[in-house]
Amino acid sequence: MAKLAMHGGAPVRTQGFHPWPVHGEAERQGLLEVLESGEWWYGAKVRAFEEQFAAFQDARYGVSCMNGSMSLEMGLYACGMQAGDEVITTPYTFIATPISILRMNAVPVFADVDLDTWNLDIAAVKAATTEKTRAIMPVHFGGVPVDMDAFSAFAGERQLAIIEDACHSWGTQWNGKGTGALGACGGFSFQVSKNITAGEGGILLTDDAEIAEMARAFSNYGRGKGGIWYRHYLPGTNLRMTEFQAAVLLGQLSRLEEQTLHRERNAAWLDRALSAIPGIRVQQCDPRVTRRSIHVYLFRFISEEWDGVTRDQFLQALQAEGIAGSGGYPVPLYRMPVFSKEADEHGFTPEARPYYAQDVDYARVHCPNAERLCREAVWFFQPWFLGEQADMQDIADAVAKIWEHRRELLQTRV
Repeated sequence: MAKLAMHGGAPVRTQGFHPWPVHGEAERQGLLEVLESGEWWYGAKVRAFEEQFAAFQDARYGVSCMNGSMSLEMGLYACGMQAGDEVITTPYTFIATPISILRMNAVPVFADVDLDTWNLDIAAVKAATTEKTRAIMPVHFGGVPVDMDAFSAFAGERQLAIIEDACHSWGTQWNGKGTGALGACGGFSFQVSKNITAGEGGILLTDDAEIAEMARAFSNYGRGKGGIWYRHYLPGTNLRMTEFQAAVLLGQLSRLEEQTLHRERNAAWLDRALSAIPGIRVQQCDPRVTRRSIHVYLFRFISEEWDGVTRDQFLQALQAEGIAGSGGYPVPLYRMPVFSKEADEHGFTPEARPYYAQDVDYARVHCPNAERLCREAVWFFQPWFLGEQADMQDIADAVAKIWEHRRELLQTRV
């Protein structure tokens, strides 16, 4: 092979990947209908999207909101979380997951992840469970769901609510049923990077009528179902989705199944290609997953098998070849300043963060697998997988080329 692009060779790839977001006549027509109707707020298109997305995910009820973070708060509230309740979750996820728990004045408890699936490990969850535990918030990371059979069985034994962070798993199915209503409820995000987007937006799914009604009230200033407008029963807030967002999302939803299957095929091809290269460990998917969303494509880079080449050296070489991957999260969430007992560089102290969990010493938390993922992770992004097999071939060729010339990287400082 020719020498590495970062050392003067020709890059494997010079063009970009598939653009995002994808939109078409469905979104355009829907937006014009809303604009010209004068009915811009929380109306027929919102109801239609809630019903259609819930049906797509095999759930009975959908309650829309302004973003995915709020969908998790709605779920926690509807499941009765109170001050001091412990909610077990993963330290390898976006900050919105534990922040939703904090904002309910509950306590995030971080349990370690499985290195193969990148998801919460059921044994670690069991070990972290105490008499204060009230719920588990697993994240279906990258679109791969947790072992919902094992989690559901344990939650049933301990009478714990499962609130799915399904913000990566539009279209994912476990044993033929969509994520989101596999537990008590589950939240989804429609932020601009997501596989279905209106720039922002979210929804909570559930099969439980009472949870749906509580979530609806929470999102609508605590109003009761069909009640008087100025009568408020719960300390809710305004999380309502607009008709413009719903119009875009209905258009997005019309192509979601085909896009999900297309991404899944490309990811499966790339799994096979990359698994043949030493030191690459692709994310594993349980055979009970009957359809898998690809939000981020994930693998571990094992430095020891690359003669000591670091993950950052590998990423720099990959970018030079025209494949701009990411290392993902730099540290597990319990190392974030928001969980520190010390003042941060901006002078914020625990007293400025009035959460029940400020009494927890997160400096004592250690999840070795999550910390290892932060050192070894490589992420590729979902729009790439809307392309063709030739795009996947370029990715595989670039990784193989760097493997072939890996010793050149030992002279490179990153």
